[in-house]
Amino acid sequence: MKQNLDTRRILIYLAFAFGIAWLTALVILLTGGLANSPQVGDNLNLGLVLVSTVYLWAPAIAHLLTRLVTGEGWQNTYLSPHFKKGWPYWVAAWVLPAVFTALGAVLFFGVFPRFFDPSLNSMQTQFESNGQPAPIDLWTLFLIQIFGGVLLAPVINCLFSFGEEFGWRAYLLPKLIPAGARKAILWMGLIWGIWYWPIIALGYHYGVEYWGWPWLGLIVTTWLAVVMGAFLGWVTLRSGSIWPAVIGHAAVNGISGFVLICTQGQPNLLLGPLSFGFVASIGWALIAFWIYARPPVALEVHSEEPKA
Repeated sequence: MKQNLDTRRILIYLAFAFGIAWLTALVILLTGGLANSPQVGDNLNLGLVLVSTVYLWAPAIAHLLTRLVTGEGWQNTYLSPHFKKGWPYWVAAWVLPAVFTALGAVLFFGVFPRFFDPSLNSMQTQFESNGQPAPIDLWTLFLIQIFGGVLLAPVINCLFSFGEEFGWRAYLLPKLIPAGARKAILWMGLIWGIWYWPIIALGYHYGVEYWGWPWLGLIVTTWLAVVMGAFLGWVTLRSGSIWPAVIGHAAVNGISGFVLICTQGQPNLLLGPLSFGFVASIGWALIAFWIYARPPVALEVHSEEPKA
């Protein structure tokens, strides 16, 4: 039987998710923005603390508040791991972000070779500042670090990615499914991207000195949310669990920074080489197009709850 969109709960959820986050962005703006926010500790400022502890956790807070306010109960929270059924999607979420990141970096450096540093001078400089020579060849050490990052980044960063995924993919995405899985994933990506707009305008990810600020930053962010969100939504729906999306999101956050080790100069971050740049997002775009081209059964929702 065809279900209708639960418009009431969707709107309540969005009010909480956007309200909490955008009010936090307003506080950041009024206290100096991300660049000039007051210091609250060593190498930390109030703006970045608010982003990581409130803004990025607003979707999860909204999930909890919406269930409480509407009396929805706690079924289908997508917290069950379902590893036996969904393990291929756990593996995909753990490994593929590194593949997409590498593919995007290769493409970016192919288009803009002047930003590629084959000598890994930043790593060499770090060893020299410590007064110690590199123990092994720098590229070998770099590859070892990447391998370690692939293994550990999803674990280390999952606390930060959970705040978004428990809201967007565990609550809102299933609520949008009655419109059709493809539409739900697309709408989810658009909403996710727009939700980021205030902190992107404040300089998160791209800074504020690029040509076309802030509008190009908002457009690229929305594009990235759509293509990356397609993958995160797909692994969530297919596995019936939020954990593959948490892992995938955490992997992106943890692995992207390794690209900077082989980067020189000052590339336009709107384009790359980090995976949230437009050119460097090609890997995510390819998997998104593949997902949207799949037959409907490939987007079948696997609910936590057994069917009656």
